[in-house]
Amino acid sequence: MLNRDVWIQLVDFGLFVFIWTIQLVVYPSFRYFPSDPLLKWHEVYTGAVSIIVVPLMVAQVVLHTWRVCDSFAFGNLLLLLLVVSTWVVTFVVFVPLHNKISLGQELTQSLANLVLYNWIRTALWSLVFLISLFTEHE
Repeated sequence: MLNRDVWIQLVDFGLFVFIWTIQLVVYPSFRYFPSDPLLKWHEVYTGAVSIIVVPLMVAQVVLHTWRVCDSFAFGNLLLLLLVVSTWVVTFVVFVPLHNKISLGQELTQSLANLVLYNWIRTALWSLVFLISLFTEHE
């Protein structure tokens, strides 16, 4: 059976790979769709991608919270704060942005913002993975 820290690293790695794929492949590809097909694809995409990312995000916040509660240390708390930051950015920036895209509002600007602002989550999840990978945890 894998211990908690191994599960954390696996989930953090999953989100690391996920966000880099979204940042370098998926979001930039949206610019190549004409408006009507984009709106249809975006609806399918958001539903499908949620099946992948929601369980990973929930697992990540639960596992990092468990580690902080079990072993309070600055490094553990820092990782949890970074994880919580991804949630805040996702719900404050990306949910409204995806809603605008779904409604076809300011499509060109919304797609550009999607790529630009997603660097925030890319940096956050990359930091979480790298810190988690190279830090000894009690």
